[in-house]
Amino acid sequence: MLLAKTLRSSTFRLALLAIAAFGLIVAAIMAYVYFGTLGYVRSRLGDVGDHDGFTGMIELAMVAVAILLLVLAGLAAVLVTRRTVGRIEEINATSRAIMLAGLDRRIPLRGSHDEWDRVAENLNLMLDRIETLMGEVKQVSDNVAHDLRTPLTRMRGRLEKAYHTPRNSEADAALIGDTIADLDAVLGMFASITRISEIETRARRSAFRALNLAEIAGEVVELYDAAAEEVATRLSLGGERDVPVTGDRDLLFDAIANLVDNAIKHGRACGQVTVTCRRAAGGAVIAIADNGPGIPADQHDQVFKRFYRREQSRYTAGNGLGLSLVAAVARLHGADIALRDNAPGLTVELQFPMVSAH
Repeated sequence: MLLAKTLRSSTFRLALLAIAAFGLIVAAIMAYVYFGTLGYVRSRLGDVGDHDGFTGMIELAMVAVAILLLVLAGLAAVLVTRRTVGRIEEINATSRAIMLAGLDRRIPLRGSHDEWDRVAENLNLMLDRIETLMGEVKQVSDNVAHDLRTPLTRMRGRLEKAYHTPRNSEADAALIGDTIADLDAVLGMFASITRISEIETRARRSAFRALNLAEIAGEVVELYDAAAEEVATRLSLGGERDVPVTGDRDLLFDAIANLVDNAIKHGRACGQVTVTCRRAAGGAVIAIADNGPGIPADQHDQVFKRFYRREQSRYTAGNGLGLSLVAAVARLHGADIALRDNAPGLTVELQFPMVSAH
């Protein structure tokens, strides 16, 4: 089966063409040697003696060499093509298995560390990435379904109740208000998804310019000061006053606002939230710290996934997209994001690269 595919492969045809070209060159060289040798012998011995025996030996030797070269070239072409076709067939077989069964199959490696093993490794890495993305898509779909079920069920329940009861202007007004609030929450969720997708496709990089990170942080602190007072949380801004950074002002504002909002919502009641901006050797750093319960270390990577919410957070307002937006903004700006234990509480740091000189 493999031999038949080898003989039908385009690689084998190319090998045959190469052998034909090589054969023509060898034939030309041998013809030159043959006639040159005969000419040399005749020039030295003239017509004295019988040259037929000598000529026959040369012809026989050349024919034997030509046949040997053709056989060796043919065997080399078959063996090399067979190996190539064999590796391609392994890739094709794995591809068919993946299409039929799923993404859990991988292309086998032979341990030769040659170019085919490198191709297989890259394809396996690509399959790993695709499997991860598919898992994230499934998780997002499940979470969207879960988070949409509650407001849609509430809206349906209210409308069904209103349908079976006599009309009342005050009750109808309350029903409309509650339904609009739930619809706003659903629309806000989809608006957040769209915004994150827009950021991830780098559609807004044209708005980058030189900014003062401390100034943006100060505006966020001023905006959330009243919300912090409502839960008796002290919100403060510290660090340096001039921290240059290059980026999109609106996106940076949204990212810092999301971090501050999370710190106030999930921090300790009557606690403290501190926003600190400073220059660093590699650029600019902003840190948002609270003294709440924090996040376990094994969940640090999970919280940046879309719609991910810890169990104790499902009873607070939100849709699990805030930190996903922060992560998208960080990637767009080339910033590193890190979660650290504040003992007690959590510190979220964004470290931006150095501002390039123009």
